[in-house]
Amino acid sequence: MQDLDKICDLGRAVIETEALTISRLASRIDHKFAYACQHLLDCEGRIIVMGMGKSGHIGKKIAATFASTGSPAFFVHPGEAKHGDFGMITRKDVILALSNSGETEEILSILPFIKRLNIPLITVTGKPFSTLAQAATINLDISVEKEACPLGLAPTASTTATLVMGDALAISLLEKRGFTAEDFALSHPGGSLGRRLLLRIDDIMRVGDAIPKVEFNSLLKTALVEITHKKLGMTTVIDQQGKLLGIFTDGDVRRAFDNNADVHKTVINDIMTKNPKVIRPGTLAAEALNIMETHKITALIVTTEDTTPIGVVHLHDLLRAGVM
Repeated sequence: MQDLDKICDLGRAVIETEALTISRLASRIDHKFAYACQHLLDCEGRIIVMGMGKSGHIGKKIAATFASTGSPAFFVHPGEAKHGDFGMITRKDVILALSNSGETEEILSILPFIKRLNIPLITVTGKPFSTLAQAATINLDISVEKEACPLGLAPTASTTATLVMGDALAISLLEKRGFTAEDFALSHPGGSLGRRLLLRIDDIMRVGDAIPKVEFNSLLKTALVEITHKKLGMTTVIDQQGKLLGIFTDGDVRRAFDNNADVHKTVINDIMTKNPKVIRPGTLAAEALNIMETHKITALIVTTEDTTPIGVVHLHDLLRAGVM
C-alpha cells in the first residue's frame, strides 16, 4: 500500500509542477505575444511550424490546431528542410520555430535561408538569449524553473509550456479572424464533429404522413391512437386550417389520467400543451439538441413562419444521425 501511495504522490507532483508552469506562463502574454499574433494574421501564405525531437511532436500538434481553426499551417521537419523540403516555404509564409534550448542545430543551420526569404521568424524558446531567440523577429519565452522529470532531463514541463503557448496563439487568431462554429465544421467534415456542426434538421426530421397530427376538437382516444401509431411519444394539435395550436405528449397523457379524464369524452383542446417549443427549417441539428436538453423535451415541431407544422425532429433522430 505504501508503494501505491508513493506512486500517487509522484503523479501528483508531476501535475502540480506542470500546472505551476502554465500559471506562470500567463504573465508572459505581453506586447511581444500580440505582435507575434499580428504577424500570423498578416500572413498571406502558410504558417510553417518547425521543431526537432519532442518539440517536433508538439509542433505537429500546434500546426494541426492552427489549420483546424482558420489559420492555414503545416509542419516542416528542420532536418528534412536542409535536404529539399525548404522548397515548401515561400516568401508569403511565416515561420514558427520551437526549441527549448534555442540552440537546435538543425534549425540554426537553415537560419541563413530563412533570412534570405526575408519572412517573419517567430520563435518559442526557453532561453531568451539563445542564438535562435536572438535571430528571431519575435521570441516568445516559455522558460521553466524545472522539468517535471525528477532527473531534470526528460522534456515535460517545457513541452507542456510550448503546447500551451501554441494553443494561446491559435485561439487568439481564431478570435481575431471571427472564426465561427460553422467555419470549424467545414474543416472537420468527417465523423460526429462534422455531423454535429453541419447537419440541419431538414435532413433528419419526420415529414408528411410521419408527422403526428390531430385536430383541436378530436377526442383523447383519437390522440392516443395517433401517438401510438406514429411512435414519437407526442402529437401535434392543429386547427382546421392546419396551423399549430399545441402539442400533446406522453407526459400530458399521464396528467390527463391522473385527473380522471374520460378518453371517450375529453376533447384534446382542453388538455393539450399550448405554445410548444418550435424551430424553423434550416436550423442546425446541434441547436435543436441544445433546445431539447435545455427544456428537457424529446421532440421539436418544425414550423413555417405562419405556424404550419412541416416536420418533427425527435431525440432519437439526433442520436441516429450521430449528433449526440
